[in-house]
Amino acid sequence: MTVPPTSAPASDFVREMVRRDMEEGTFAGRVQTRFPPEPNGYLHIGHAKAIVLDFGIAQEFGGTCNLRFDDTNPETEEKHFVDGIIEDIAWLGYFPARTIHASDYFEQLYAWAEHLVERGLAYVDDQDPDTISAQRGGYGRPGVESPYRNRAPEENLDLLRRMRAGEFPDGSRVLRARIDMAHENMQLRDPIMYRIRRGHHYRTGDEWCIYPTYDWAHGQSDAIEGVTHSFCTLEFDSHRPLYDWFLEHLPLPYDQPRQTEFARLELTHTVMSKRRLAELVATGRVDGWDDPRLPTLRGLRRRGYPAAAIRDFCTFIGVSRTNSRHEIELLESFVRTELNRTALRRMAVLRPLRLVITNWPVDEAGAPAVEWFEIGNNPENPADGSRQVPFSGELLIERDDFAEVPPPKFFRLSPGREVRLRGAYLITATDVVKDEDGTVIEVRATYDPATRGGSAPDGRKVKSTMHWVSASHAVDATVAEYERLFSAPVPGEATGNPLDDLDPASRTVLAGCKVEAALADTPPGAVVQFERLGYFAHDPDDHLLFHRTVGLRDEWAAIQKRQRG
Repeated sequence: MTVPPTSAPASDFVREMVRRDMEEGTFAGRVQTRFPPEPNGYLHIGHAKAIVLDFGIAQEFGGTCNLRFDDTNPETEEKHFVDGIIEDIAWLGYFPARTIHASDYFEQLYAWAEHLVERGLAYVDDQDPDTISAQRGGYGRPGVESPYRNRAPEENLDLLRRMRAGEFPDGSRVLRARIDMAHENMQLRDPIMYRIRRGHHYRTGDEWCIYPTYDWAHGQSDAIEGVTHSFCTLEFDSHRPLYDWFLEHLPLPYDQPRQTEFARLELTHTVMSKRRLAELVATGRVDGWDDPRLPTLRGLRRRGYPAAAIRDFCTFIGVSRTNSRHEIELLESFVRTELNRTALRRMAVLRPLRLVITNWPVDEAGAPAVEWFEIGNNPENPADGSRQVPFSGELLIERDDFAEVPPPKFFRLSPGREVRLRGAYLITATDVVKDEDGTVIEVRATYDPATRGGSAPDGRKVKSTMHWVSASHAVDATVAEYERLFSAPVPGEATGNPLDDLDPASRTVLAGCKVEAALADTPPGAVVQFERLGYFAHDPDDHLLFHRTVGLRDEWAAIQKRQRG
């Protein structure tokens, strides 16, 4: 069965730590978190896990959570990414106490850099980046001290101010923390704090030509705004001693924040690297950041994933200290559970085959008569009401629902077999019409007038119920069906390049689909269930284009069954 969303308060090592801090009066009982994305791309579902944690902790413990943009790389960051991230977080259901930017703190960060220089804890290095990198050494091999490491603080301060004033070319000098070139933690081997870059910043323009590194901006930004608990993914575990070192040597306005790491989210059949996602977009392998095949929040939203399902999924998997990869089918089970509860039901025929009921009555003009059937909108929620669906003697059914020569265990329509048309009548196929190539283009059948509503008065049973649309009332639609964007569960595992596992047939676009007229009124972005076919999202921009969100079959339940043996 599908894993149900959990509503119980989560318990994990992060929450236990925060509870302990609250009980012991650490940070004066205050809880403040932050979500710090870099605006060089759009958010993906991996970010959703961090968002649910950062905002969730703040909500659970009566604290606040800020949205802070880590905008310290002017070459790659853009305003439209900022706007998109704000929109995605709101769609996910969270609203920050404040929206701020690391660039708001550039003056304070620079002042603190001078503070370290004046105390002999930072120095200007004239070496090029390749030389600095080579001198860092390796694990078990100490680094080599820069020949500029022992410059006098006065000289370093002068050089730093001239760097800021723009006297030196890009890449010619950096400011480094003076820590320990033999330290076993590579992050503490005199890390770079500032580099000269004349890229135009989307907020500060050309005011700055030196920009702080992530390690110099991150912890200090936390401290400036009063963050108590700074949550990062596990790859920043080795950065924590540097995070603490910087803060311990600065005059902070608040208590020193604490960094805690948790495992990032990985899913099968997709990639979470922002660099890889940007490459997919830039090379045209997908149709932008909101392509429904991508794990971006914009793509998932366009495909019809409910925000509530994503939140429930992230809550269910929880936070741990160990990296793991979750099956994408587990995420889909949460999507299916939410949509089963909320999505209206409609009938749609994606690959139409004409069905003519030969004994159907005609009106005075000789045209097939029309009956109207009241069919419920959602059996999971009677409050969603019902709709009137037209039925006539000329219908459209799925081509796969008919077989002239049925294979074993085929219970749908075939010559001489009786089936139920959803909410209407029992019919029996009698013969077919074929084109010159021998392809069936029309099925002929008779109906039993006594079975209105789909039940036989004599109690006879049929083994199949099929959906349909009235040919004269149907509306044209286009449907996009999706498979996994990457065919391998772990893209790139075999070759080292995830793009080698891209499935060129991951999307199939079906034109000429026929759907009941009520679908024409589906709001943009809304998700409906096409009966017997799956859940489909109405494209927000293209009228009567529907994206398949997930199918009806619970693949996660099948995986669990196989795992149980």
